[in-house]
Amino acid sequence: MEEMVEQINVLLESENTKQLKEYLNSLNISDVEELIDELPEHGPLFIETLSLNRAVNVFRILDFPTQERIIKKLSGERVSGLINELPPDDRTSLFSELHGDAVQKLILHLSPDDRKEALSLLGYEEDSIGRLMTPDYIAVKKEWDVERVLSHIRRYGKNSETIDVIYVIDKGGVLLDDIRIREILLVKPETKVSELMDGRLISLSASDPQQDAINVFRMNNRTALPVIDAENILLGIVTVDDILWIANEEYTEDIQKIGGTEALDEPYLDINLFKLVKKRVGWLIILFLSEMLTSTAMQYFNDEIAVVVQLTFFIPLIMSSGGNSGSQASTLIIQAMALGEVTVVDWWRVMRREILSGLMLGAILGTIGFFRIEAWSSFSNIYGPHSFLIAVTVGLSLIGIVLWGSLAGSMLPLAMKRLGLDPATSSAPFVATLVDVTGLIIYFSIALVVLGSVLHK
Repeated sequence: MEEMVEQINVLLESENTKQLKEYLNSLNISDVEELIDELPEHGPLFIETLSLNRAVNVFRILDFPTQERIIKKLSGERVSGLINELPPDDRTSLFSELHGDAVQKLILHLSPDDRKEALSLLGYEEDSIGRLMTPDYIAVKKEWDVERVLSHIRRYGKNSETIDVIYVIDKGGVLLDDIRIREILLVKPETKVSELMDGRLISLSASDPQQDAINVFRMNNRTALPVIDAENILLGIVTVDDILWIANEEYTEDIQKIGGTEALDEPYLDINLFKLVKKRVGWLIILFLSEMLTSTAMQYFNDEIAVVVQLTFFIPLIMSSGGNSGSQASTLIIQAMALGEVTVVDWWRVMRREILSGLMLGAILGTIGFFRIEAWSSFSNIYGPHSFLIAVTVGLSLIGIVLWGSLAGSMLPLAMKRLGLDPATSSAPFVATLVDVTGLIIYFSIALVVLGSVLHK
C-alpha cells in the first residue's frame, strides 16, 4: 500500500492525468478503495479519473459517508454516469441513506424508466426485502423450449445481475418456478421449460424484513432468490452479496446494542463526537438511575449490615456473579435468535436449560465461595465469630443469584421479541443492572434466614 501511495503522489504532483488514469485503471478495485481511504481528499479525483465501469465498481463498495462526500464533489457528467450505471439495489441503498433533497437531485440524472424504477424501489419499508431487490433478472415462459431460452439469455443476460438461475413466469408475471442454468445447459435444445420445472420454489416477499432473507439464504444455499408481491408476481431478485452486507450490518448493530449503546449509523472514526456521545448517553443515564436502586436496597437492610458488617465484604462478589451470568445468557440467546436457532415458541425449552445450567453454575461458584471463606477463616479472624454462617450465606446466595441471572438474561430477549421489540435492546449492561439490584435483595434475604439468630439478638 505504501508503494501505491507513493506512486499516486508522484503522479498527482506531476499533474499527469493520462498516466494517473492508466495507473488507477490497472489496479484492483479493492486497491483503489484502499487508496481512497488513505488519501480521502483525492477520492473525488480518483472516481472522476477512472473509467466509468471501474468507477462504478469502486463507488459501490465504499461506505456511505465516503460515497456522500465524494458524490458532492463530482462533475455533473460523472454523477449522471455513476447513478445510471449503479445496479438498482446499490442505487436504492444510496438513495435511502441520502437526504430527500439530495435524492431528488440525483434522480433527475436517471432515465425516465430508471427514475420510475428507483421511486418504486424506494416505496418499500426501509428494512424490507423490497429495498434489496434488483429487477435485473432473466425470466422465461414455461411453454418455451431450451433453444429459445438460450437465445433469450444471449440477448438479455449481460444486463442481468446473475444468470445462475432462470425464473419461470406466466403471462401475468406470476412466478411459477426457478431453474438453475446447469439444468438448461445439460438437456436437448427441444426440451420444454415445463419439463424442467419441479415445483420446489423458494421465494421472498418484498414486504418481509431483511432479517428473514438472511435466514432463508443461510438455510437454502442459494446465490439468488426471487422476490414476489402478495399476488405472487415476480418483482425482482436478491443476490447473496447484498445479504452478506446486510448480515454484517445486522451483526454490527446487535453488537453495539448488546454493549449498551444505540446502533451507530456511521463508522466509529467518522461519526461526529457529539453524535457519538448522544448515542451513548441515553443508556448510561438509564443504567445509572437503575444502579441507584442498589443503594436503596442496601439502605433497606441497613440494620442487618450494622450487626454483621462482614456481609458488605461480599457485595461486589454477589453483584458481579449475577451480572456476569445474566450477561452470558443474554448474549447467547440474542446470538441464537439472530441465527434462527431459537424463537419465542422455544421459551420453555430455553427456561428449562437455563434453570439447570444456572443451578449447576451457581453450585460451582457457591462451593468455591464457601470453601474460600472457610479456608481464610482458619488462619484469620477477619470474618468474625460467625464465619461459617457467612460462608453458608454466600454459598447459597451465589446459587440463587446465578440462577436468577441466567433466567433473566435468557428470558428478557425472548420477551422483547414477543413484544415486537429488538431483542438486542435487552443488552448485557441492562441485564447486569437488573440482576445487580435484585441480587442484593436475594443476598440479604438469605442472610436474614441463615443469620437470623445472630441478627435478632
